[in-house]
Amino acid sequence: MSTHNNSLAFVFPGQGSQSVGMLSDLAASYPEVKQTFERASDALNLDLWTIVNTGPEEILNQTQNTQPAMLAAGFAVWEIWNKQSNIQPSWLAGHSLGEYTALVCSGALSFEDGIKLVATRGQLMQEAVPPGVGSMAAILGLEDQQIIDLCAASAENEIVSAVNFNAPGQVVIAGNKAAVERAMAAAKAAGAKRAVLLPVSVPSHCALMQSAADKLDEYLLRASIESPKITVIHNVDVTSHNSPEAIRAALKAQLYQPVRWVDSIRHIHEQGVTRFVECGPGKVLIGLNKRIAKEAEHFSIYNSETINSLLEQLND
Repeated sequence: MSTHNNSLAFVFPGQGSQSVGMLSDLAASYPEVKQTFERASDALNLDLWTIVNTGPEEILNQTQNTQPAMLAAGFAVWEIWNKQSNIQPSWLAGHSLGEYTALVCSGALSFEDGIKLVATRGQLMQEAVPPGVGSMAAILGLEDQQIIDLCAASAENEIVSAVNFNAPGQVVIAGNKAAVERAMAAAKAAGAKRAVLLPVSVPSHCALMQSAADKLDEYLLRASIESPKITVIHNVDVTSHNSPEAIRAALKAQLYQPVRWVDSIRHIHEQGVTRFVECGPGKVLIGLNKRIAKEAEHFSIYNSETINSLLEQLND
């Protein structure tokens, strides 16, 4: 029987944490990995495990492939954890795409519905903005409000806005390519430590994604959504929702509104959470979370060694 630990939160990474060969170590030891990817492949009529295992990288990095691959990877690690331990977190959250993984793990979405939704989400995002029209950039070393103001001054009848509040002093901006470049130049002039273009073709979480969000809404209405069995904090409003209607609204809004990651982690920490676990490939979130909730303990589980290490910590 599962025991919910009120001081424990699991968080799920989004796009950018993928890599060719991810979870190969786990797959050698745990059949759940290949079983999960087989379910995803059947749902999409696509050999997702081969794409993840052998690439090539440019195929894995196509948004409509990355999103289901990351959801399947996060859910596979979650399944393995639940086979190895009866300890479950009382809180879940996911960064951008990772929010869908959190909802699947909470029982709000079935795995198959989640996989189909994120594949469609990726496709709609890619279609909404032609390649070369939009871009994203990371701005390091400025205050949030400075970046919001710089984006407003740099727009010049185009779109550019702060879209990912990832950690103190780290904000991602997105919008039309020329407007993003103007905002980057303004950020450097204002004293930013770095302003770096990100290797993505889709300007996520900005107003350019409104048309994709409107189309995604049609698919969200068809998906069966239930009340989550574990509390999920949503990116867009730093709130948990129980009604299917509210969850759908949050997922739609998330596509063209900012990811409030700093606020989300702080809110969960304020509820008494002292251990945050990044569940899935990569270590992006653990780096961010250490800067947001400095007093908490932070872990990543993505292979046998890290899972066993966390088991030992929680059983002490």
